[in-house]
Amino acid sequence: MFFLAAVALGVEICVASDLVTPPMTHEAPAAGKRVWQQSPEYHGTDVYHSLYLPENWVPGDKYPVLVEYTGNKFPPGNGSGEVRDANLGYGISGGTQFIWVVMPSIAVDGKKNAVMWWGNREATIQYCKQNIGRICHAFGGDLDNLLVCGFSRGAIATSYIGLADDEIAGLWKAIVTHDHFDGVKQWPYPRSDRESAIHRLSRLQGRPVLVCGQRATTIRNDFLGDHLNLATFTFLDIPIHSMFNIPEGPYLHSHTDLWMHRPSIYRDAVRNWVQKILEDISKE
Repeated sequence: MFFLAAVALGVEICVASDLVTPPMTHEAPAAGKRVWQQSPEYHGTDVYHSLYLPENWVPGDKYPVLVEYTGNKFPPGNGSGEVRDANLGYGISGGTQFIWVVMPSIAVDGKKNAVMWWGNREATIQYCKQNIGRICHAFGGDLDNLLVCGFSRGAIATSYIGLADDEIAGLWKAIVTHDHFDGVKQWPYPRSDRESAIHRLSRLQGRPVLVCGQRATTIRNDFLGDHLNLATFTFLDIPIHSMFNIPEGPYLHSHTDLWMHRPSIYRDAVRNWVQKILEDISKE
């Protein structure tokens, strides 16, 4: 277990340098573009995922992949719950080095993405399994270098979906979460209890997890402290209110996936942690 320490006075406030997530378009995939894509199994529906190829993308090269699940619809923070509006993965990568994929939750009717919770959980799990290999094969994603990340609902999804069975759990080299964590509290859907969450986390078999959030150390103290053997955990508290004068521009609420878009020592800490994961992988 590791702790990342940072002080509010060290935050660099630089509004002009804030990242802006590229809008999702229906163009052909290309370097620096974020585009709409759809699994062939869902042709004729509104189910989709998004694909971003890094600015330095070159056909034939290999790239690590960030797979993201986004939050629930959250009007106070202008969160739509839609794949097209996810931001965390772009903040982590800064638009370079990583292929960034945002996977959907599939609605119960199978005709659209769910903007609240999981819809059809099994279909959501299967969508990721079916498409991550296809994406990597088509665009140079490194199947030995997959990280899963998420904000809010998406933070829970890294485990509730991403560790749902041995097959999908085996994809990931590491996990990054922000604000919420599977098992911290019981939610109104099946198997959200702590015992079930611990069973899912056991599938990590010691792999790295970075737990970020406004109360990351509370997650450690109230839940994960008794289960630190399940993964190599790192905890990073993010003082959102020290970084933003909320409401400020697009930053409408402290519960936001946009915090990595502003330069800060906390963003540096996350990116350094991710970079170390990649370096450790390259040594294997």
